[in-house]
Amino acid sequence: MKPTLLFWVLVTGLATAVAAQPAPADEYRIEGRIRGLRDTTAVLAHYFGYNQYIPKDTARIDSTGRFVFSGKDLPGGLYMVIGPKNKRVELILFGASAATSKPVIPRFSFETDTVGLVAKMVVNGSPDNEAFYTYQQQMLRLGDEAKGIDLQMRFRNDGISRIKLRRELAELQGQARAFQQQFLTKNSTPAVSKLLRMMADPDVPVAPQNANGKIDSTFQYRYYKTHFWDNIDFADERLVRTPIFQRKIDRYLQDLTAPVVDSLIRSADLIVKKARANREVLSYAIWYITSQYERPRLMGTDGVFVHMAETYYLAGVMPAAAPTTVDNIRKRIETVKPLLVGKSFPTLAVSDTLKQPIDLKAIRADYTVLFFYDPTCTHCRASMPALTQFSQDSAAKGVQFCAIAVDNSPDTWQKFIREFGIQRWVNGYDFTFRNDYRRQYDVIKTPTVYVLDKDQTIIARALPAEQVAHFIQFQRRKK
Repeated sequence: MKPTLLFWVLVTGLATAVAAQPAPADEYRIEGRIRGLRDTTAVLAHYFGYNQYIPKDTARIDSTGRFVFSGKDLPGGLYMVIGPKNKRVELILFGASAATSKPVIPRFSFETDTVGLVAKMVVNGSPDNEAFYTYQQQMLRLGDEAKGIDLQMRFRNDGISRIKLRRELAELQGQARAFQQQFLTKNSTPAVSKLLRMMADPDVPVAPQNANGKIDSTFQYRYYKTHFWDNIDFADERLVRTPIFQRKIDRYLQDLTAPVVDSLIRSADLIVKKARANREVLSYAIWYITSQYERPRLMGTDGVFVHMAETYYLAGVMPAAAPTTVDNIRKRIETVKPLLVGKSFPTLAVSDTLKQPIDLKAIRADYTVLFFYDPTCTHCRASMPALTQFSQDSAAKGVQFCAIAVDNSPDTWQKFIREFGIQRWVNGYDFTFRNDYRRQYDVIKTPTVYVLDKDQTIIARALPAEQVAHFIQFQRRKK
């Protein structure tokens, strides 16, 4: 997450001047120097997931690039020292044990340069960070060599040269694996080893042959998924103050789980079950998964949000959930649950241009497209040419469009109908002004599009208007 101007204004006001006196026994003290930075502010922050961080301290960088962080109450985790233009270095501040939530009290110094923040890092007084950067610097060197070989392969067309380069690349990869193994067993510290193992993927063995000599093509996938969480210590609350846990959750749900609600729920429940080993880890797992599916990237998976909210928030499993948060989630469920894919669309109380009630149940069509819009909404208006073109196309045979104006006057509504020539659509308006479209139909923004099947069952919700034609054509090909 890139720091904003407001962020820098706030932290500059809190900046701590460089101090020379030693820190008291119960205070941390981190002395740093980043050559290339001067007369500015540095921020000490820990990760909270992958793309968020929480500032814990600030310090003023002097004209030589030196600064000091000092104070109390640093929770263990993976930290960053962040300077202007997102210049940053990572620091492991894990403390002695995962079994305690007591603050860590690091005392060490480091020095580096804005040109080569990792390559030029020198740490004194912190075995964890000395090992951390020894590892990174060696992997950086091997990575640079690999990039050089890859670049040569792009410009070598003769087969012999390419075979030689592939062999060199394979040897380099072998060196990297050997270094990682040797480092973890001989040169690392417990904190660094734990961090690196949590980041690593499971080692997947070669798939065995069955009785008839065939190899099970699903073995490696199943093994990988079964052992995906082996190196994650769910009892260690420092996990939530690294980018690792969020990345692992995303990978497990997005890449290793079928994109259907039942499968996603099983995977989410498995993660939460493991996370019960620690209150902070449990809180993060429930919060993060729930937030990802309130307005999911994958259409039709809102049911995961409803499950998470009912099972963990409303049932009181979520630690220390504020009453207002629970109440807001309860209200959100009341809106979303009746509108999930697979549910019958609820009663729609609107009238047509003759002020006659519209009965959705009376519509006889293979598909009904419900288009909730504001006649003056720029995006709504921009969506209309594609929708009207599709509605006139032969591919739209058996498709009924029902456009519901959620705002503005009846005159503006009727002008919109004439302007876009949609008199043949079912056009609805609430002349009583009693509908709460946000609460009843989850119309948070306009346009909002639903697609119903011939039985008025929701088969798509929050569908981008420009994807309506493609979606219906896809549904027809499935039959």
